[in-house]
Amino acid sequence: MPLHQDNLIVNKTFTLLKDLVPILARFPRQQRFLLGDRIQNTATDVLEICIEAYYSPAEEKLARLRRANIQLEKLRYFFRLCFELGYYNSLKYQDLARKVDEIGSMIGGWIKSLKH
Repeated sequence: MPLHQDNLIVNKTFTLLKDLVPILARFPRQQRFLLGDRIQNTATDVLEICIEAYYSPAEEKLARLRRANIQLEKLRYFFRLCFELGYYNSLKYQDLARKVDEIGSMIGGWIKSLKH
């Protein structure tokens, strides 16, 4: 049985979080517990919000998805900051940015489908 599009977003967000954990573990010690925790918490928030939206009544989904979009935008800036600080290379940055953009596009599609 194919995954429902909304559940696919949850799975992609889960995969992003899973991929982030080893990256964040290699941050410099001070930043691992400051910026690293902030990134991990933000990514976890996106996952939790998407799960909540998936199981929420229709009238609550839109607000949750908008919150998820805001959290994704924060991740974009955190990822850029970490790249500019030299915590990972451009290939890793491109990969993370691509994953966040893909999740963002999917959430945008979900939002659009709710407005019809």
